Amino acid sequence: MVSVSLGANKYGKAENRVVRIYRDTPRHEIVDLNVSSQLRGAALVDSYLTGDNALVVATDTQKNTAFAFAKEFGIPSPEEYLLRLGEHYVSEFDWIEGGLWHAEQYEWERIVVGGVPHDHSFVRKGQGTRLAAVQTIDGATHVTGGVKDLTVLKSTGSEFAGFPRDRYTTLVETNDRIMATSVTGRWRFLPAAVEAGIDYNGLYAEVLDVLLATFATVHSLALQQTLFAMGQAAIEARPEIAEVRFAMPNKHHFTYDLSPFGLENPGEVFWAADRPYGLIEGTVTRDGAAEAPGAWVDLPAFV
Repeated sequence: MVSVSLGANKYGKAENRVVRIYRDTPRHEIVDLNVSSQLRGAALVDSYLTGDNALVVATDTQKNTAFAFAKEFGIPSPEEYLLRLGEHYVSEFDWIEGGLWHAEQYEWERIVVGGVPHDHSFVRKGQGTRLAAVQTIDGATHVTGGVKDLTVLKSTGSEFAGFPRDRYTTLVETNDRIMATSVTGRWRFLPAAVEAGIDYNGLYAEVLDVLLATFATVHSLALQQTLFAMGQAAIEARPEIAEVRFAMPNKHHFTYDLSPFGLENPGEVFWAADRPYGLIEGTVTRDGAAEAPGAWVDLPAFV
């Protein structure tokens, strides 16, 4: 008989769509999350090996807890909400050693009626999706924030030249091109900052502004250069951030050949290609900040 053993594992309830409406005043507020909860613990091994569920906190229980906590404690920020969920499982069940709790936040803005923002009617915003995660692993708790699907484009101020050429290279060098990407970034908070308390909502808004401003203003010689500049700017702006990890797929725009129709095209009409695409990834770290590989274990893939 072949000998096998159980490796790393976790289980839980994924993609709980938790929407919290605050009705304390006639002017309502909305927080809209997609929450996933997964638990870890060495004592859970029997549920995999023998089907013994004596220590399995049901995934349905994890779903119910996510919704109940939205009512009992509110959602001041996705990070604080996830921290409370994580603390609950580790303190309530002795055999639960940790887990991964992460969320996407879908943002809404008020519908404007007659020039006045409406009290209780909203329209979805389309500027990226906020990310948050809490990871408790090996006795430590890590908090990360982030954004995904932040699609940006600059119509000039970008070059790509000086790369090596061989017999398979057909790409033409350019000193003026469209550069577009869909930014996914996650930033890890320093543990001391988490303990001291962070205005997560304010920090997210500031980091988003910094990322966009850096993308817009850096004259880019390559998307790699822009990636580093964006991470550096975020870390410089907020001392709570230890590192930023990015995934940036190129959204290629190629000048369309209009010569068959007797038309010139001086960089005005482009073909937007969805695939294949260049995929640029990188991490920017604060010098002197301790590494925390556990913070990134099993986080959903960037792309």
